[in-house]
Amino acid sequence: MVREKVLISKEEIEKQKEYMERVRALNGGRELYALVRTYGCQQNEADSERLAGMLEEMGYALTEEEEKADLILVNTCAVREHAELKALSITGQFKHLKEKKRELLIGMCGCMVSQEHRKEDVKHKYPYVDFLFGTTKLYTFPEILYKKIVTGKRQFCIGSVDEPGNIAEGLPIHRMSDFKAWLSIMYGCNNFCTYCIVPYVRGRERSRDPEEILKEARALAASGVKEITLLGQNVNSYGKDLPEPISFAELLRRVCRIDGDFKVRFMTSHPKDATKELIDVMAENDKIAKAFHLPLQSGSNEILRRMNRNYTAEKYLELVAYMREKMPDIALTSDIIVGFPGETEKDFEDTLRVLEKAQYDN
Repeated sequence: MVREKVLISKEEIEKQKEYMERVRALNGGRELYALVRTYGCQQNEADSERLAGMLEEMGYALTEEEEKADLILVNTCAVREHAELKALSITGQFKHLKEKKRELLIGMCGCMVSQEHRKEDVKHKYPYVDFLFGTTKLYTFPEILYKKIVTGKRQFCIGSVDEPGNIAEGLPIHRMSDFKAWLSIMYGCNNFCTYCIVPYVRGRERSRDPEEILKEARALAASGVKEITLLGQNVNSYGKDLPEPISFAELLRRVCRIDGDFKVRFMTSHPKDATKELIDVMAENDKIAKAFHLPLQSGSNEILRRMNRNYTAEKYLELVAYMREKMPDIALTSDIIVGFPGETEKDFEDTLRVLEKAQYDN
């Protein structure tokens, strides 16, 4: 199923900013603290920076102390079971905080709670969780929080699997670091690897406007940030859905033209979309860190077919050889899945052979 892409209107963003002002007014200038706990990938970390930015606009100071917090927000992951269980476990531990501090607000968001069955779990098994919202509803956080405070009723807003994916520009951001920054260039995924839930919880691929990305990158460089990491579930697909498509390689070129003393990194890449043009741009630009995370997953073509990865081990090794030819000092890292359903000893040996040829750094 292909979803449309919706750019959230400036009017809607202004409406959410009005809700931020309303929450601040409701809090009446009191000294309130918020704690944001993040599980999962770098995209989740980038989302948490936006949530933290909105919290600050609503009058909350950020804290790492659970006992001090007046609001706790758990940003969850659904890609790895361990991260799901950890998020549920930590949320369970907050029950005792709520018993001691009845006015404490507890919320959950992110990929895990974008699943209908998890939403129902939280609704019935975690009655002390006050609000919950999915990845496509992140920009409505101020409205959700306002409605919870005013009505006292629990708020559950995960969105529908049938609704279009969206992009919301202009939300406040609280950067967690002064010297390195996450910069999301796109959201969602179209690949439907058979082991992965991402397309179902983050929606289909949608690229941000290149000018919005460059504006953010310029501001980061001007502020003295030394490392900018461009983020997407599959950065190599960037730009294909834009009215005037541009390649990820071209976006990298434009970022590198920005004045400033900084390095550029990116993640994550899908081998089926990685191009020689991208490798050439990396080799030509000193601003781009010579590091490439290129998930292999398996060295067996049969297992890759079952995974719906749409490349072969031979094609993958061609890319690696070209990379090493252009950048002999490249740091190459990868992800491997061992024991995929139906994997044989020969399939495993095929993976070992690719590892021996690729010579990963990590």
